[in-house]
Amino acid sequence: MKLLIFVHHPFDLWCAPAWFPERLRSEFFELNIVHLPDYKRVDEEILDTEIAITWSVRPEQIKSAKKLRWIHSPAAAVHQLIFPELVNSDIILTNAREVHGPVVAEHVFALIFALAKKIPGSVHLQEKHAWGQQILWDELPRVREVAGATVGLVGLGSIGRAVAKTAKALGMRVIAAREHPEKGSEGTDAVFGPAQIDEIFRQADYVVLAAPVTAGTKAIANAERLALMKPDACLINVGRGPLVDEPALAAALREKKIGGGALDVFPKEPLPADSPLWDVPNLLITPHTAALTDKLWERHYALFSENLRRYLGGQPLLGVVDKQKGY
Repeated sequence: MKLLIFVHHPFDLWCAPAWFPERLRSEFFELNIVHLPDYKRVDEEILDTEIAITWSVRPEQIKSAKKLRWIHSPAAAVHQLIFPELVNSDIILTNAREVHGPVVAEHVFALIFALAKKIPGSVHLQEKHAWGQQILWDELPRVREVAGATVGLVGLGSIGRAVAKTAKALGMRVIAAREHPEKGSEGTDAVFGPAQIDEIFRQADYVVLAAPVTAGTKAIANAERLALMKPDACLINVGRGPLVDEPALAAALREKKIGGGALDVFPKEPLPADSPLWDVPNLLITPHTAALTDKLWERHYALFSENLRRYLGGQPLLGVVDKQKGY
């Protein structure tokens, strides 16, 4: 049985470290494990592969991989894999949403506290050697408490659930929108279906986007919904870039129609140096760092090795993606 690992990215942390396949070999000695440093030999190596770890594969490679039965993506988002050749096949697709969810949730709160306490403004004043107590207080929206504020979650998956749990512990009110509200509130104070998503934008002090990219979620934060937000409310996107209408968000911030924003993901990454977003007031930009952790590949190994045991034992896998829905 062959396991092919081809996870290549310019950012080092996204690439599988050398110890990952070595540890798998020591634990699953019956497997033939091939770890590729790039994509040059994928076409030939995938021909007799049964299991693959990757987040990028081409339709023609799926067609040629007659033995392929399971693809595991180290990412949470799998929209780049949702094409007919894979969707209509019998290949199982799993993702790493449970690896990333708790870590991304921590980043969400780093952004919420940064916006609530005006940390970016303090850093800017520090660079100028300026004591800006009065400046920070006078600038709207005011410095605020997080306890008692309402966080609105668009998406109640692994990220949304982790955010909800921490938000409740901080004394926040939590509301959420999910595709199937009948699945339950997951500890939130209220849950809405897709038709009521406007209520998230109306009620929340912090709107957190943590939904997968589907036809129904692209530009879900558009000009119309941003116009529903409170003048001191903030929009946070840790899902995927296409969830936000970026020109509409920039306009809302420049015109001070909303209080602030924080983006960790963008339709085009890296964000170009000439992007107008860099200079938008009250917009905090982090370079897709929400999922970064020094424990990342240890967390990946724990999930994948457990799933590998399940696969070899004929048991149901964790993190299975509904290919028809795209998440």
